[in-house]
Order: sequence, then structure tokens, then C-alpha cells
Amino acid sequence: MLKIITVNLNGIRSAGRKGFFNWLHRQQADVICLQELRAQEHELQDPQFRPEGYYAYFHCAEKKGYSGVGIYSRYPAKQIVTGLGFDVADREGRHVAIDLGPIWIASLYMPSGTSGEHRQTIKFDFLDRYEKHLEQLNKAEQAYIICGDLNIAHKAIDLKNWRSNQKNSGFLPEERAWMDKLFDQLGFVDAFRQVNQAPDQYTWWSNRGRAWEKNVGWRIDYQVISPGLKPTVKSAEIYKDQRFSDHAPLIMNYDIVL
Repeated sequence: MLKIITVNLNGIRSAGRKGFFNWLHRQQADVICLQELRAQEHELQDPQFRPEGYYAYFHCAEKKGYSGVGIYSRYPAKQIVTGLGFDVADREGRHVAIDLGPIWIASLYMPSGTSGEHRQTIKFDFLDRYEKHLEQLNKAEQAYIICGDLNIAHKAIDLKNWRSNQKNSGFLPEERAWMDKLFDQLGFVDAFRQVNQAPDQYTWWSNRGRAWEKNVGWRIDYQVISPGLKPTVKSAEIYKDQRFSDHAPLIMNYDIVL
């Protein structure tokens, strides 16, 4: 069984102070994908950020205190790919992928468009370019697990107040149509929904209006898998007993042997 965790930390140092690494040690996961490190590689040399028993792979943003992704893996990578070959992904530290033999695993942090029209335009461009990347993965017929904060809730079931958010970034018709294409045309699979069809399953909550307390959230953190891995999905859990950031860890188990 392969246990994979993905979580947006909203700052790896902040999450560490809130007990994230103590919790992580108890999880005994095989692979952990991190987003929004808000640190650069020279700031990640402390042993806390290099958990014992794991190889660490990071792709950090050029800008200090911003974005950045990482992967902890019990298994050494045969290949490592950072960035996606275009400016926003590469300079903002939004993608790292590792080859573990039978499968590739990626940590992805898509841009948010909530800060204004300029960033929403960047987000749409990222979606277009990332779609081409996914098409190449399909052609290569490589087993893939893409973990990360996609900053999009796919369907009405994936956020509490869907009616009032239809004109807001993260639930725009164009963004949801992109998700439809990802799953319906490109054939990728929303692994969480393979084993959990329940409502009120969220991974992010605003810091306003007691959203966490009331569970007024969004499901924007995913594990997206290539079509051939669909039968391997065994279980999914959104961990909410402790808070390490404004996102919750998504924990999944697969019937995959490395």
C-alpha cells in the first residue's frame, strides 16, 4: 500500500511551529507533497525540514517568502523535474515531479486569481499551458499522481456557497470547464471522488467569518491520477483534528507497490 499526503502549508516554517512535522512523523506516509512553502532552498537546510527517512525535493520561487513546492519521499527519485518550461511555473516555484519507477508523482501549486484581473489572466494562461503538459503525459502513457492545490473547486458539491461564488476566481465557469476537460476528455481521475462522494468535504477555509468552525469551505486540493491508476485507489481522508494552515492535509492510500 502506498500512502500519499498532499497539503498546502501556507508557509512551511509557520506549519512547523504549529506541529506539522511532529504530526507528519506519526503518519508514516510514503510520499508527502507540499505547496506554498514560502521559503527558499537555503532556508530549508534545518533538519526539521529534512525529515529522517525521507529524500527531499524542492522547487522554490525566486521571490522571497512566496509560493514554492516540495516532495518528501521514502524512495529516491530516478529523475527529478522542476518547473514546467514556462515563466510563471518556473520562476514562482509551482511544480516539482519525481520518477519513482512504476509511477511519477508531482507536487503542483496553481496560481490563484483572487487578487485581481491580472492574476486571473495569468491563471488562465497557466491552465492552457498545463493542459499541453498533461497531453504529453497521456502520450507517454506514464502512470502519474499529481498532488496539489489547484485553486479550483470543480462542482457545486465541492464548495459550501457555490451559488454566490459563480463569478469568483476558483469557481468561474471557465475554470470548471477546464476541470471537466481534465477528467472527461483527457481521462485523468479525481482520486478522492473515487472513494468519497459525500458533500461537505473541504480542504480550504477562509480566515474570515468563522469559516473553519462552520465548515464553510472549498475542496481545492487534489490527488489527480492517470487513468490506469483508477483501480488502485483504496481510501481518502481529509485530516482536520489539527490545523497547520488554512488548508487541511489530504491523505490517500493506493494499492501500488514501489
